[in-house]
Amino acid sequence: MTGTLNRKRLIVIITALLCSVICVQPTVVHAAEAAAAKKKIVFIPGPQSHGWTGHAYTADCKLLASILNENVPAVEAVVLEGGWPVGANNHSPVLDGAAAIVIACDGNNLLGSQSNWRALDDLAKKGVGIAYLHYALDPGKEFGKYLLSWVGGYYEQFWSVNPFWPAQFKTLPDHPITRGVKPFKVTDEWYYHMRFQEGMAGVTPILSAVPPDSTRKGADGPHSGNPEVRARIGMPEHVAWAYERPGGGRGFGCTGGHTHWVYAQNDFRKLMLNALCWVAGVEVPLDGVPTRTLTAEQMEANLQGDRPAEWTTAKIRQTIEQMNP
Repeated sequence: MTGTLNRKRLIVIITALLCSVICVQPTVVHAAEAAAAKKKIVFIPGPQSHGWTGHAYTADCKLLASILNENVPAVEAVVLEGGWPVGANNHSPVLDGAAAIVIACDGNNLLGSQSNWRALDDLAKKGVGIAYLHYALDPGKEFGKYLLSWVGGYYEQFWSVNPFWPAQFKTLPDHPITRGVKPFKVTDEWYYHMRFQEGMAGVTPILSAVPPDSTRKGADGPHSGNPEVRARIGMPEHVAWAYERPGGGRGFGCTGGHTHWVYAQNDFRKLMLNALCWVAGVEVPLDGVPTRTLTAEQMEANLQGDRPAEWTTAKIRQTIEQMNP
């Protein structure tokens, strides 16, 4: 009787071991494979520079990253604060494995030195997607050549202009970035008359609108106006675009985003989320990246500096409603 019981116990133990190998191990492997398959999108914001909600790059990036992580299983979004992540021999290990890098800053106050620009150029040549947002598109002509090759266009001083105006995007092109996005209107500092690749080679305009004539009448200057801009009265201008590099890799540029509130506009935000997925090589859902109307708490999060007394939570809720009539 004792021998029979021992044999039964042995059978139970062997069965349990087999189950752990046959049943549990595939689950672990599949989980590891799923984690490895994620595309890493690295956001690198510069310091906030225009009051509580202007050039709020960290708040902008953390907002977009959180929505991507919550709604796109194929994406791992990471926000790096504290400046350009330089390592030994100008190698930045934190950027290893990145499918896309998002730069949002004032001019060239993030990358700074030539060596950092060359480091990012090396990644672009390996096919890493790159997105440049708002003022980061104006790094100065010395570095503009890099943006031209990475994202297809940039802000060239004495050629481009940077007025505030209500841009009405009446039509959208058929592109993965516009999936699920409806025509919309947003007032912001929309730079235009950008310096694009010759003949727009590889460049697909994503957001285009006709600026008010008044925005073209500034005196000559690095940001205010020039004869070429004044000669284009009544013509549409491209303020966001996609770029496919000849040697592989994708780029995206968007001139809007001066104010944090623009991200409260549902269609603009969806378009930006779609664009970052596309740049990283992630398939954009047919209806675009899911993103619900934001709460006041989401819009307040990570803003820096002194909060003006008039910006109550109630006013923020009202602003969100006005952005989405």
